Amino acid sequence: MTLGSQIAWDDTVLPFQLDISDIRGRTARLDGTLDAILAQHNYPPQIEALVAEMALLTALIGQTVKLRWKLSLQVRGDGPARLIATDYYAPETEDGPARIRAWASYDEERLNAAVPPFELIGKGYFAILIDQGEGMTPYQGITPIAGSSLASCAETYFAQSEQLPTRFELSFGRSQQPGGPETWRAGGVMLQHMPKASPFAKGDGGSADGGLLTASDMLDGEDEENWSRANLLLDTVDELELIGPTVQPTDLLVRLFHEETPRVFDPQPVRFGCTCSAERVRESLSIYSDRDIGHMTTDDGIVTADCQFCGAHYEFQPETLGFEAEERRRDGKG
Repeated sequence: MTLGSQIAWDDTVLPFQLDISDIRGRTARLDGTLDAILAQHNYPPQIEALVAEMALLTALIGQTVKLRWKLSLQVRGDGPARLIATDYYAPETEDGPARIRAWASYDEERLNAAVPPFELIGKGYFAILIDQGEGMTPYQGITPIAGSSLASCAETYFAQSEQLPTRFELSFGRSQQPGGPETWRAGGVMLQHMPKASPFAKGDGGSADGGLLTASDMLDGEDEENWSRANLLLDTVDELELIGPTVQPTDLLVRLFHEETPRVFDPQPVRFGCTCSAERVRESLSIYSDRDIGHMTTDDGIVTADCQFCGAHYEFQPETLGFEAEERRRDGKG
């Protein structure tokens, strides 16, 4: 494998379909993108791991949605890891990249290095929000924290909210090639059974803890056999095949699913990207009165704002902010 072909697959999502099994899927590689996301903050290792997993899930899920604008994933819990939030922005042009950003809120004093990252979330919920832009009603789906990873939370979400059997196999971590710097590498595969007009459900509720649905609750007969076979094949994937620099996603799909007749589509490039701007901050503050703005003003006589995703810092003169300032501008008094 040449260096050029290696670089060509970095930071891409490759859609595919298993024609024999009626299953669609995605493979994803986040390398420079994940480095850029995590470079915005100095997170502890456990929080970095949660952000890395969430960003990889976002890349895989975002590419499955016919998205006009933004898809967001959120995990909120009552543990030290309070919030993990990501956004996936649809490409602005046909050949352009999708953009991903991510951010975490955590209580550093409550972090315990001996506790696995996922257990730091505690009880809470996993949510997917889809905003198709101006004039469209946003969609939001919420399911409880379940399983032992963020990937299992996403699988539960698709089972409960969409009645779609879904499987994720992910790997991520720091890597270093001889003579090179240490960087983040992440890779994963997503499998999803094609939607059915009338999803099959066995009995009342699901077979997982708390009555949550699983794939076996929604599939029967040949569909269940096909799903089980594809999952057994995915079980054989090696970590280096997901994140290593020498295995192309197309070769991986042939190795795993050659008997399922995999068919690939055009890859989607992904990049780190933030949509924050001074104008967006100003717009978010437009609901406040002069008195509210006064409470936000620092001792230096300015209002400051920092982007939680990229760390950009903004400063404003207080008299230019809020709805009363807007009224003064319209009346020619500002």
